[in-house]
Amino acid sequence: MKPKLVVLTGAGISAESGLRTFRDSDGLWEGHDVYEVASPEGWLKNPELVLDFYNDRRQDVKAAMPNAAHTGLATLEDKYDVCIITQNVDDLHERGGSTRVLHLHGEIFKMRSVKNDRLVFDIRQDIKMGDLAADGGQLRPHIVWFGEAVPMIEAALQEVRKADIFVVIGTSLQVYPAAGLLHYAKPDVPKYIIDRNVPLVDGFGSLIRIEKPATAGVMELLAIL
Repeated sequence: MKPKLVVLTGAGISAESGLRTFRDSDGLWEGHDVYEVASPEGWLKNPELVLDFYNDRRQDVKAAMPNAAHTGLATLEDKYDVCIITQNVDDLHERGGSTRVLHLHGEIFKMRSVKNDRLVFDIRQDIKMGDLAADGGQLRPHIVWFGEAVPMIEAALQEVRKADIFVVIGTSLQVYPAAGLLHYAKPDVPKYIIDRNVPLVDGFGSLIRIEKPATAGVMELLAIL
């Protein structure tokens, strides 16, 4: 049995592949107030704007390539039972070689019916107004917006509770419930946080901070593990 390694990743790991972090200091995402394009209220107000926004993000992800942090984590599968829990909606972990990836906030290459959140389809091109699911519901991005439930959080909690090593990479630990996952790892489990600005986290005796960008930080992690 390989030791279980659980990794929580955020926007910082994809930033080095050229994808803009979800929310910059000015509260904007690619020039939009995040609530305009990432909330049920924004969708009701202007669904066409929301579709166009995610259509553009889908093209950005298509053009992006996995970086050394993504591929480095994939190599850990040789020695560990690795589960990646990501807050990111891109597929860079999968393209980087990771075989077990749990997307907390949805996936940019999936869409679903507004009438049934379990009616999910793959999408590589654009979603347009008038594109309907089999149940007649307008298709929307399969993304968890502000104010919506995070259906994968229970599965993530189960993974974290079983971790022999827990690693956090490229996240501010400010978006809940994902930020709370750190508290569910067993107290004696080694915990690593990799970020160019490691967030202040109290109450963890076995916390190892690696204050570097994701690519350099993962290289250091690989040398340790």
